[in-house]
Amino acid sequence: MTENTAQETSLGQQPHAPPAARPTKVPGNERLNAFCDGVFAIVITLLVLEIKVPEIPIDHIATELPAALLELVPKIFGHILSFAVLGIYWVGHHNQMVHVKHHDRIYQWLTILFLLCVASMPFPTGLLIHYPDQQAAVIIYASTLIAGGLALDLLWWYATRNHHLVSPNMPPDFIRFVHRRILTAPLFYVVAIIASFFSVLAANLIFVATALYYILPNPFDRYHHHAVQQTGAGE
Repeated sequence: MTENTAQETSLGQQPHAPPAARPTKVPGNERLNAFCDGVFAIVITLLVLEIKVPEIPIDHIATELPAALLELVPKIFGHILSFAVLGIYWVGHHNQMVHVKHHDRIYQWLTILFLLCVASMPFPTGLLIHYPDQQAAVIIYASTLIAGGLALDLLWWYATRNHHLVSPNMPPDFIRFVHRRILTAPLFYVVAIIASFFSVLAANLIFVATALYYILPNPFDRYHHHAVQQTGAGE
């Protein structure tokens, strides 16, 4: 046995070593973040295309323009609301990427799923702008936002499961807190759908209240910055 091994060695026929395991995580999220920012920027820009400048005959501008501008108020409301909602989702994704240190193929495709929901926003926004008093428009709009919120939470779940893509020093209570923070919006939108069966106006007010809940300063901001410092110090 020893002689045969020596002969194989002398002939350059050494046994093959087992292949090294391929890395499942890739450091650096610059391109992923740039892609997400680009999609958000395009979608937010497309929203304004739903607002058209009124076309009025020259000899009737002075008398008809004020009324035509007044008719644009619901459309402007829908534009501002959707702009704020997309801003909220961008901030939420940005805050996640502060903690996500790596990515893998599954995380990339989950990100694309989230961006699918983001890129779909102009259509339900257009429905809400043109038919703000119709329940169907409210339900489709709310359903799109629910899908976006669930997709964003799915990203967080995958990244933090067993601290797969985040720092091992991240406190479990912070992970749970972010889950609750993300899922609050889809819960509100479910309530908006239920409210639409009784009052479409009430459903629209819930959309506004939800946006304000995320925009106005709250304890989460301090908790988030503290978590960033804590996980960063432990690495």
